[in-house]
Amino acid sequence: MRILVVCLGNICRSPTAEAALCEALGDAGLAGTVQVASAGTGDWHLGEPPDPRMTAAASSMGLRLDGTSCLITQRDFATADLILVMDRSNLRDVSALAPDDAARAKIRLFREFDPDADSDEVPDPYYGGDEAFRTVVEIVRRAARGVVKYVRERMGE
Repeated sequence: MRILVVCLGNICRSPTAEAALCEALGDAGLAGTVQVASAGTGDWHLGEPPDPRMTAAASSMGLRLDGTSCLITQRDFATADLILVMDRSNLRDVSALAPDDAARAKIRLFREFDPDADSDEVPDPYYGGDEAFRTVVEIVRRAARGVVKYVRERMGE
């Protein structure tokens, strides 16, 4: 199974969600079974590492971010089984890129899988302070555990 996590610039939320998913999948013994990647819808930060503020917040909470920003492509719709977006704006943008209804059916809001969600969106911390970045780490970790539960159900475990 392959999961793609998507946000706007691929430097804050989606790399953090990617790391949280890898962590949760590892904890569940599914690390080798499910591949996780992240991408963005905008090209402002192509080739850049995750935002240093996001990296610092994640690191302070025991989560390691790596990789470089890239864009979602048409190929991703063919190779991903599940495309998780961070907010409704990402949902509109990614849905508009989808080549057909089958591809659109793969797209879900990441926070749908957060059992304690008070919103269906992961807030963008880019213009916020340190607390906004820490909040994103907490949110994506909760949602990641829900994604793992969903993956297990789809895999028949």
